[in-house]
Amino acid sequence: MTADLNLIRTFVAIYETRSVSAAAKRLNITQPSVSYSLTKLRDLLGDSLFTRTREGMVPTYNATQLFSSFKIALGSIEAAIAGARGFDPTHSKRSFRLALSDLGELYFLPFLIRELQAIAPSVGLEIVQIDSSLVGQWLQTSYVDAVVGNLQSVGGQVRKSTLFSESYSCLLGASHPAIGDQLTLDDYVAANHVVVAPFTGHHLVEDAMSEMGLSRRIVLRVPHFTSLFSVIASTDLLLTIPTRIAKAFTSDGKLRVLPLPFPIAPFEVNLYWYPHAEDSAAQQWFCDTLKRTLSHV
Repeated sequence: MTADLNLIRTFVAIYETRSVSAAAKRLNITQPSVSYSLTKLRDLLGDSLFTRTREGMVPTYNATQLFSSFKIALGSIEAAIAGARGFDPTHSKRSFRLALSDLGELYFLPFLIRELQAIAPSVGLEIVQIDSSLVGQWLQTSYVDAVVGNLQSVGGQVRKSTLFSESYSCLLGASHPAIGDQLTLDDYVAANHVVVAPFTGHHLVEDAMSEMGLSRRIVLRVPHFTSLFSVIASTDLLLTIPTRIAKAFTSDGKLRVLPLPFPIAPFEVNLYWYPHAEDSAAQQWFCDTLKRTLSHV
C-alpha cells in the first residue's frame, strides 16, 4: 500500500490542529473521512501516530519525526498545484476570517471592505475579536486566516509582516475646558483620562509615566471603543490612542489631536498568518490584499 497525497494532508492537519474534528473542518471533509485516512496511515506506517487524550491528539515519537518531512513535501506539492491552478478573486465565493481589535475594526474595515468590493465582490469576510492568548492556536488550526495587530509573541511557525510603524497621540474634545493648543506634561497628569481595557497600548503609556515617577488619573474604564468618541467630545476626558486612529475621528470638528508631552517608543502594526499548504493560493491572495490595502492607510 502506498500513501496518497490526501493521507499526507490529513496527517499534517491532525498534527497541527491536534484534533480530528478541527482537521476535518480545515480540510472541508467529514470526521469519518479523517478517521478513515488516519487508520490507513497507521496500517501503512505500522505506528499509532496519535494518542487521543483530554488535551487532544498527541503525536507519537514517529509522528513527530515524520511531520517535518511531510510538511515540507506537502508544501512543495501544494505550491506547485496552487501555482498552476491559481486563485481567481473575481469569481471566488470563499469566505475569509480576520482577527482584529475593536479599534482595528473601526479604522481598518472601511479601507478593506472598499478594496474587497472592488476586486473580489463575492468573497466574504468575517471579523473576530483578537484574543492575544489564542491567536497562535487560531492561526495554526485555521480558525482564522490572518491577524492584524501589535502582539508581543505569537510563537510557533506563525509568519509576520510589518504593515507600518505607529505612535500615540492624545484625543480630546475640541472645546476642552482646561487644555488649549498645547498639551503640557502638567496638563496631562492633571487631566481626567479614559482607558479601554484590555488594550495592548495601555501598558506602554503607564510604563513611560512610571519611568518619570508620574501617574495619571483614570476616571473611566470601558471594555471597547464603541460610542466612546462622542463621550470624549462632550466631556473633559482624554484618550491616548494610536495617532492614525485619533486623526481619523477629527473630521467633524468635535475632537482634536495633540501630541503627547512625553516620549513613547513607536510600535509596529503587523500582519500575522500561518501558511497552510492545502489553501495556499487563496491565503496568499488574502494576505497580499491585506498588506497592499493596510500598509498605507
